[in-house]
Amino acid sequence: MRDSYPDREAAGEHLAGLLTHYAGRDDVTVLGLVRGGVPVAKIVADRLGAPLDVLVVRKLGVPGAPELAFGALGSGGVTVYNEEIAGLLAEGDIEAVRRREEVELHRREQRYRAGRPPLDLTGRTAVIVDDGLATGATARASVPVARALGAERVVVAVPVGAPDAVAKLRRVADEVICPMVPPDFGAVSRYYDRFDQTSDDEVNALLGAAA
Repeated sequence: MRDSYPDREAAGEHLAGLLTHYAGRDDVTVLGLVRGGVPVAKIVADRLGAPLDVLVVRKLGVPGAPELAFGALGSGGVTVYNEEIAGLLAEGDIEAVRRREEVELHRREQRYRAGRPPLDLTGRTAVIVDDGLATGATARASVPVARALGAERVVVAVPVGAPDAVAKLRRVADEVICPMVPPDFGAVSRYYDRFDQTSDDEVNALLGAAA
């Protein structure tokens, strides 16, 4: 049984092998969650013969501990909260983080959609790809965002995820593909030999190559 991936591209190859039932279909769009999900999604899209796009969703991090998410923000004003964590924070802190991330979400949407039409998933199967699930807040927020954009079916595919995050995601997505669900999860980076930060330039290069 696999216990790590060499890099995001190798993780994408493994995921693509589990998504062959979506290969060759004309109603599938693969969506990478920016930024780390895009290199994984590019491989999946190539192997399935499906178009690649991005879904911009911003994690809402706890002040002073930004890696710990209390929720996530997506296009169209969709917001998902992890009530167990958000309930411990002051309303003012929550609103300040939300406003800041809203600005960043808008910036990224402008950058990644430059010269391209707005994302339209009407009647399509959206295969949302990320590089891993820790709290799962970003991935959970992506599901209603995709539905709001018209998706008929929403599939989430990730190489690795925490058990609780995967369980919560299964409640909102139509299908969840996650080949590694370690009981002692820790962090996503633990399951990659190479886990460099993905830059905006890399995302745009991958989208350009896909186009």
